[in-house]
Amino acid sequence: MTRVLVVGGGIAGDTLALMLERDGWAVTVAEIAPAPRAGGQTVDLRGDCREVLDGLGLLPAALECLVPQAGAAWIDARERRLAEMPVTAFDGRGYVSEEELLRTDLARIIHRAAGPGVTHRFGETVEALEDTPGGVRARFRSGTTEEFDLVVGADGAHSRVRALRFGPEERYRKPLGLAHAWFTLAERPGTPRLDGWFLIYNEPGRRSVQARPGRAGEQEVGLTFAADSLPPRQDREARFALLERTFADVGWRATEFLAAARQAEDFALDTFDQVQMPSWRDGRVVLLGDSAWCASPLSGLGTALALRGAAELAAALKSADVPSDPRRLPAALASYERAMRPRVTSAQQLPPGRVASMAPATALGIRANALAMRALQSRPLRPLVRRAMAGTEHGRSATEAAEAA
Repeated sequence: MTRVLVVGGGIAGDTLALMLERDGWAVTVAEIAPAPRAGGQTVDLRGDCREVLDGLGLLPAALECLVPQAGAAWIDARERRLAEMPVTAFDGRGYVSEEELLRTDLARIIHRAAGPGVTHRFGETVEALEDTPGGVRARFRSGTTEEFDLVVGADGAHSRVRALRFGPEERYRKPLGLAHAWFTLAERPGTPRLDGWFLIYNEPGRRSVQARPGRAGEQEVGLTFAADSLPPRQDREARFALLERTFADVGWRATEFLAAARQAEDFALDTFDQVQMPSWRDGRVVLLGDSAWCASPLSGLGTALALRGAAELAAALKSADVPSDPRRLPAALASYERAMRPRVTSAQQLPPGRVASMAPATALGIRANALAMRALQSRPLRPLVRRAMAGTEHGRSATEAAEAA
């Protein structure tokens, strides 16, 4: 049986594992985390997300996990609305979708769909990859060595596989000038209610505080600020200290969120970057998802690209019938890259004002952004937005389409 090693058990990796298992591959997934990862941004089910999940037969399970959504609102420190965009705006293609679920729930659905042909090894990753006449020999962190017919790096924007095979991260990383912390906040008596609204509060200096609905009794919190680099991942105290310095004088619920960040089990902090590579394949090693093409959360298409990328890679391998003739692997990987390149290129072309709208630099910029959100929904601009929407695909929202236009 043809063996594939997928490094990274996130959305992209587990989706590919499920698809290849169904096509008869023996799949090993190495995930450095000790268990399936929790946390992450909310995922909407528009475009490629919906199509791929439907093809896998997982859409009904995803629809059962939807988080109630009312829309997005830009607020001041007193929580007065500067602008708002309900989920019904632009025929459901506004800033927030009516059909959104937590990344945690989507990852769980995909992970649990795998059968006995998929072996997950948690707390594991690769330390070396060596070509052999018939495949790739992987040396694991645990010290064991095994040979595979194909190795897929689906281990995120800071990919270990990419570093081993294609060179250091600095060669491919394009920082966008922002960093973002996110975590789950458990509601307590007295916690302000969101009533389904994604609330966004901005202060000058490119600092943004967000809270959006999560599971019952929970809120998903975000803190965005200007940064190109961060303290090392291992130095959690330095990371918390950076947040506390940055948001020390920020209003609304910033003080509450800073205190909650230290207690959150799913706290995460990273820069907003893109990964841009001339090629995603080298011999029998290929990259998938953020490892290959991270478009950054600013694109709004990270999960859609992960799901579509897994589907295109699995389809290319199946079409070439690689298990029956391994010599067809290079052509299959080239076909996968041809299919995904246009989507990735489009997703990485962020509108010029995308960073500024996410975290405006000045008080004037904050007011202008709120005005723009209101104006986009006005009668005179509706034809422009419709034309912009007509030229987009794969799940980009009307807001992003209008910004691009």
